[in-house]
Amino acid sequence: MTRPYVLLSVAVSVDGYIDDHGAQRFPLSNAEDFDHVDQVRAESGAILVGAGTVRRDNPRLLVNCARRRAARVASGRPEYPVKVTVTGTGDLDPDLRFWHHGGDKVVYTAEPGHRRAAAAVGHVADVVSLGPSVDFGALLDDLGERGVDRLMVEGGGTIHTAFLAAGLADELRMAVAPMLIGQAAAPRFVNPAEFPGGPARRFHLEDVTRLGDVVVLRYFPKR
Repeated sequence: MTRPYVLLSVAVSVDGYIDDHGAQRFPLSNAEDFDHVDQVRAESGAILVGAGTVRRDNPRLLVNCARRRAARVASGRPEYPVKVTVTGTGDLDPDLRFWHHGGDKVVYTAEPGHRRAAAAVGHVADVVSLGPSVDFGALLDDLGERGVDRLMVEGGGTIHTAFLAAGLADELRMAVAPMLIGQAAAPRFVNPAEFPGGPARRFHLEDVTRLGDVVVLRYFPKR
């Protein structure tokens, strides 16, 4: 069994925030970057966001381009990547758009939240308990058994922190937007944690791409 390749994707402001305090998702990216993210989604076997992101943003989390979806089908893949979310508590709203668009859905949870999650969305998703707490290595093992070769992780901060702290990220795609959020309690890309190698460890910068006024940095943390 092979674990999927893990790509973390995030858009940040110049001062390192991924959102503001508004009720609606703050659009950091531009049209060119959104299109590039759609391409990365189309290349993925599964897309993962945390349950907090599902609740806050109410995303559909789809490949939007019909041509890209058709190319997936022509290559023998499902029209849409598998959609994945993670919840420790099982607090999931079955009426959100995440559950009613796209293809297969998988929920990873822990034993304390499994019954609640299954009762809420077990009719539209495969609900999997990873043990007493959410084990992200076990999550990748299960996705590998399902044939997922490439996992795109779109946040939020708690999820990105977990993958990086466990040394499970193969690639980081960071879009830097030319703006300042300036709100001290606004969400950031990652939370404080013990990361492999500590503060002195440097990622390998593989590529820099300009998409309009957004710069996309590709880092390989394991290299």
